[in-house]
Amino acid sequence: MEINLMSRIPSRCNFAALAAFVFAAFTVAVHAAPDGWKDDFDAAVKAAKDSGKHVLVDFTGSDWCGWCIRLTDEVFSKSAFKEFAEENLILVKVDFPRGKELPAEVMQRNRELAQEYGVRGFPTIVILDSEGKEVARTGYRRGGAEAYVKHLKELLAAT
Repeated sequence: MEINLMSRIPSRCNFAALAAFVFAAFTVAVHAAPDGWKDDFDAAVKAAKDSGKHVLVDFTGSDWCGWCIRLTDEVFSKSAFKEFAEENLILVKVDFPRGKELPAEVMQRNRELAQEYGVRGFPTIVILDSEGKEVARTGYRRGGAEAYVKHLKELLAAT
């Protein structure tokens, strides 16, 4: 049995509403990745102010930097980190990829942030308080997710 789906779409379908829906879905997908990381720094700082959480900013070369890839694989992708982050952090990724192209405005904002925070290498992890003030800085550390969470807890306790 053949079903003609086009016959089920009203002839006067509101394509503007459809376009708005697709744009909104794309915007949400870009600004809040399924793994909990945001790529909009300003939205992350606002979320931190609203929630009282710290912001963990990952300055990364996600597709070419070996230490960045290791940090993601060994720490950020593990449940111990994800559970800690969900309760305590707003996560934002400031990416400088080589194999994929980011929108020009995102790359410009990422360059501004790297300059503002004096990033000299990757990965650089900057922790901000809920008001957006830098309180700690770190990077890749051996030991896996549990050790990294312990390290982050120590950094946060010192603030």
